[in-house]
Amino acid sequence: MHRRTLLAAALALAATPALADTVNIRFTLGWVTQGSDAPFMLALERGYFAEEGLNVTIDQGEGSAATVTRIMGGAYDAGFGDINAIIQNAAAFPGEAPVMVYQLWNRPPFGIVTPNSRGITSPEDFEGRILGGAQGTPTTRLFPVFAELNGLDLDAIEQQNMAPNLQEPMMIRGDIDGAFVFNITSWFNLIANGEDPEADYTWFMFEDYDMDLYSNGLMVSRRLMESNPDAVAGLVRAVNRATRDVAQDQEAAMDAIMAYDSLADREIEHARLNFSLTNLMNAPETAEIGMGDLDDERLARSIEIVAQGYDLERQPEPSEIFDRSFLPPLEERLFEIVVN
Repeated sequence: MHRRTLLAAALALAATPALADTVNIRFTLGWVTQGSDAPFMLALERGYFAEEGLNVTIDQGEGSAATVTRIMGGAYDAGFGDINAIIQNAAAFPGEAPVMVYQLWNRPPFGIVTPNSRGITSPEDFEGRILGGAQGTPTTRLFPVFAELNGLDLDAIEQQNMAPNLQEPMMIRGDIDGAFVFNITSWFNLIANGEDPEADYTWFMFEDYDMDLYSNGLMVSRRLMESNPDAVAGLVRAVNRATRDVAQDQEAAMDAIMAYDSLADREIEHARLNFSLTNLMNAPETAEIGMGDLDDERLARSIEIVAQGYDLERQPEPSEIFDRSFLPPLEERLFEIVVN
């Protein structure tokens, strides 16, 4: 045998154990590529997943709730999605829904936005008005709970069902007085329609009106948790490490976004990344418990809210929804977010 062939064979044999130890992870985003996906892209680009022995393949998503069903269907091992969708599926399919292992959006994006020109300054002003939204979204489904907690007469509020892409245009035209939205989406839809979402609109965020909810984070399949907990711990370590980097350097984060999807609008997605860091991730709670963790009592309250809003037959226990055992030590999850 030729010496070069012998050398190649020896190198292949030497590499075999390492390859055998590599765990393939199929990962789904919550939507098309967005700036808020930066922790996953940066972990991929900087080799943090690879250092944990993980070969992670990232695909675009179809909605943060669809992340849960994609994982339950077996097509994906992990993903970025909404904890409230886990609650819904865990209620109906105990032991089958994925589990959140690293909470990223400590503050929920659910809210109602109204043009200042409508003169709506408090939730009571919704009565006698028309609100519109897409049927089945968390904001729309949970509005009756919002109304009950805030003493509103639902019968006095007209609600119109519409496609998500029509909400902002219909509000701008005056067809509706406000819209049920995800702030991280609607804010940029308004900008795309030539509006100023900060100066000309009022945002009634659910978190400010007794709706104690969490939102998106890193979730994994129960199958992966049970078969390879070390891989889950490595996945969480890599995402935490990248999240810390993103919090300090958004330009590097955007480089990773563009490397993954060159068709993304860098300026818009950089603004969306900063929006997520400022409005969804930079919460007082994370300064105490660290990024990735959540409060069990608050989670229990959020389960009650979701159970009421979605008419769930069973309320899952918090332990069915979130598992903190894979989190790195607290000191590794306490970091300042620098918006740049």
